[in-house]
Amino acid sequence: MNLPTLGRFVMPEVVGTHFLLEEGDKVADFGAGGGFFIPILSLAVGQAGKVFACEIQRPLVEKLGNFARSKGFQNVNPLWCDLEVAGGIKIADDSLDAGILVNTLFQLEDKDTAVIEMGRTLRQGGVLHVIDWTESFAGLGPAPASVITKPATIALLESHGFMLEREYPAGDHHYGLAFRKL
Repeated sequence: MNLPTLGRFVMPEVVGTHFLLEEGDKVADFGAGGGFFIPILSLAVGQAGKVFACEIQRPLVEKLGNFARSKGFQNVNPLWCDLEVAGGIKIADDSLDAGILVNTLFQLEDKDTAVIEMGRTLRQGGVLHVIDWTESFAGLGPAPASVITKPATIALLESHGFMLEREYPAGDHHYGLAFRKL
């Protein structure tokens, strides 16, 4: 399914259709920030599912909880997580059907540990979606030295037990990649 990205930036209601989530799935938003993807994830997995909103900034974790409650998303569990520390994601091993990492990979200093840690939480056959900037765009996106290219992202994930399953449009300035955990 190729839907338009409707503009230059990532739109959760469009990009989320590529996640292929099902009722009852357990999914984590790694680096949930202000909860941009929470509504689409919550609705996709339904009340039988679970959404873990993982965030390192403690004030945002509280805001994520308040946001989820105000919208009636009872299946959302905000968590303080540190992706760059072994055991820093407080989600059981092999328990998630899917995870998303949106505009976060370029910010991570220890990308290897983060990929290993996210992989720990995904069940075998689970899917990790990585959406990140294709370039800096003259300061619109991350600093040029911080951009992680699509080939570098693929190499990173494949070196830690993931297989690239597919690519999808994620906006004029982003790439979208789906990786299956082997």
